[in-house]
Amino acid sequence: MQKFSGFNLFAKALGGHQDWQAQWRSPEPKAAYDVIIIGGGGHGLATAYYLAKEHGIRNVAILEKGWIGGGNTGRNTTIIRSNYLFDESAALYDHAVKLWEGLSQELNYNVMFSQRGVMMLAHTVHDVQSFKRHVHANRLNGVDNEWLTAEQAKEFCPPLNISPNTRYPVVGAALQRRAGVARHDAVAWGYARGADALGVDIIQNCEVTAIRRDASGAVSGVETTRGTIATRKIGVVTAGSTSLLMSMADVRMPLESYPLQALVSEPVKPVFPCVVMSNTIHAYISQSDKGEMVIGAGTDAYVSYSQTGGLHIATHTLDAICELVPMFRRLRMLRNWGGIVDVTPDRSPILGGTPVPGLYVNCGWGTGGFKATPGSGNVFAWHIAKGEPHRINAPFTLDRFRDGLMIDEAAAAAVAH
Repeated sequence: MQKFSGFNLFAKALGGHQDWQAQWRSPEPKAAYDVIIIGGGGHGLATAYYLAKEHGIRNVAILEKGWIGGGNTGRNTTIIRSNYLFDESAALYDHAVKLWEGLSQELNYNVMFSQRGVMMLAHTVHDVQSFKRHVHANRLNGVDNEWLTAEQAKEFCPPLNISPNTRYPVVGAALQRRAGVARHDAVAWGYARGADALGVDIIQNCEVTAIRRDASGAVSGVETTRGTIATRKIGVVTAGSTSLLMSMADVRMPLESYPLQALVSEPVKPVFPCVVMSNTIHAYISQSDKGEMVIGAGTDAYVSYSQTGGLHIATHTLDAICELVPMFRRLRMLRNWGGIVDVTPDRSPILGGTPVPGLYVNCGWGTGGFKATPGSGNVFAWHIAKGEPHRINAPFTLDRFRDGLMIDEAAAAAVAH
């Protein structure tokens, strides 16, 4: 794998940047692999990378029906945080944040991780009580989180409107300073080139059409648009399409898929220093390195596999943003889009094995998938490699729905659900 550095950049410039290598190969599928990962998004790429790097399993294929990072990985609003309520969630998401902090060095690829802070606004007495509970729970788990008054929130984010004359006045906020954003495309590309360098085959435009099982019921391979591929282990990491893939192995998943919309404004000079989220008025906003205001909404109210969503949702979100930050009222919106999020009954992910031997699933992240990318891939790779859960993902297996051990993170998921 070619190394990126200031020296290499200077040396390549002298040659007109003509001899950079391709970031990853485009191999033909082999007849068989030790492990197949279905889904070439951030979680799938991270899983393959850690399988190869930490467990020495390098005969791995990533099968992507489109192109790398073309699904939710390239359609999210890039927020990273770990201020979730329950112990299990805090452990999982903070494991991810710790990996985020060294990810650019790990991959030798700038993922543009910026720990600018995520501030979650309180507008009502219930909000104050809920967020203070989160602050105390986070501190007990060693996760940074602090309570701010409305004036302190305004000091941290000067454009914020804290006037008492608004529909939902800001009365306080919970702030995680280690939280922030990263560049979603760079994360996919960094993991792809890292996995490729370790021998993983990344096969794009290869849709899985069936999951094959042997006489004992265990997985034996997959049928794809590029032929049959044998394997004894399959990891399904396909976000909103998980139910469709798992039905190929006769596994019914406790998931519903919803459109989730986002939009960006025209670029302006740096003016918004952090990420601001509001559950009560259903909106969140940050500023990208290009200067665009990145705005996210709540999920649409109906199940769908659409990647567009309803216009009224985006309109409602912009109304909320104009109330929070009145100076943005004259900004023009450039584009909007939708992703397909998979939501579980308790709003927490599913990470682990299934009733089908050799079949593993990583899904149910709702709107929280991007922030968990490195941590999710790390523990999911452990589970696939060893055939048993890592201590961090053990509470998030399918068994919890059978045993009634829910991890209800509906409130901590902020505007999502």
